[in-house]
Amino acid sequence: MKTYYDELTLDLNSYPLDQVRDLGDILFVDIETTGFSARSAALYEIGCIYFENEQPKLVQYFAEKPEEERQVLEAFFALCEGRAVLIHYNGNTFDIPFMKAKAVQYGLDHPFDRMEGIDIFKRISPYKKILGLENCKQKTVERFLGIDREDQFNGGQLIEVYHEYCKNPSKEAEDLLVLHNRDDMKGMLKLLPVLTYADIFLQPFRVVKVQANHYADENGNARDEVLMKIRFFAPFPQPVSMNRADCYFSAEGMEGFLKVPLYHEEMKYFYANYKDYYYLPLEDVALHKSVASFVDKEHRKQAKASNCYTRKESLYLPQWDILFTPIFKRTYEDSLCFFELTEEMKKQPEIFRQYALHILDMMAHAK
Repeated sequence: MKTYYDELTLDLNSYPLDQVRDLGDILFVDIETTGFSARSAALYEIGCIYFENEQPKLVQYFAEKPEEERQVLEAFFALCEGRAVLIHYNGNTFDIPFMKAKAVQYGLDHPFDRMEGIDIFKRISPYKKILGLENCKQKTVERFLGIDREDQFNGGQLIEVYHEYCKNPSKEAEDLLVLHNRDDMKGMLKLLPVLTYADIFLQPFRVVKVQANHYADENGNARDEVLMKIRFFAPFPQPVSMNRADCYFSAEGMEGFLKVPLYHEEMKYFYANYKDYYYLPLEDVALHKSVASFVDKEHRKQAKASNCYTRKESLYLPQWDILFTPIFKRTYEDSLCFFELTEEMKKQPEIFRQYALHILDMMAHAK
């Protein structure tokens, strides 16, 4: 088995990894194999990044022949000792299960059950459409971030290179195999800023400014909206924008801008226990039977779910799940509901932070 070392750099200003976990607890990993099945394929290389005095170090364990597979695993497991977080790219699907199977094969204790995992692929894949990515392969995301690499091969293309290397070892083939893994590892460090997009929903952000805006739409109709200025945990590596359900979001650097329609109109609050109410057609309102029983019978009738409401004119904001109560609707059949923007709510920044998160979640996952 050969071991390669390299010194790396990490710009913590681009992504504050040290604020997520202590750097000494973190280990990056990527493996190279001759196939997908641990039963029939060989594990011939494991690349790792660890931190020493807060500086990233790269180590690669390379099996010069398949018989050194166990040595490669043992070296990696030893490096895991004392570390608590494992960062990888699609490792939940491939790297970790493959190494677990190999550990069972050799009767080795593995560290994966005690280590927290951060799968960069899993974190960002739900936001593929937002980022305009055709897929979330590591090289695709690297291109999105403007990352260049020397290696031009993928793991599958290098399988035959390794098989040939085992028969006829050469420095040229070895360099190709080591370079591919090295670039994967370096790329993983440079990929960290892409986590900022997922961190919208995982890390706290602040709504630093809220204001109402009045404007005329393209037809000259008066409209209202709420504008929110947001400060995020870390800078976005590339600008991003979304437009869903009349809501608009854009972000660049560490600042975001969110626009949500505000409705000044009459809406209805529907009572759940409609069997306890009478509906008064002339007033177009429902009253509890304890009160409505005094109304003439010809002016009242048993309420139904669809007409058991009270009406209120106020300022309303839309919500796609029940975030704030009471909820209001335009009609009983509407799937979209609203909440009243009260004077008390306007004084609470946390209310707007929760609401901004709700809107961003809706926009990110809208079909």
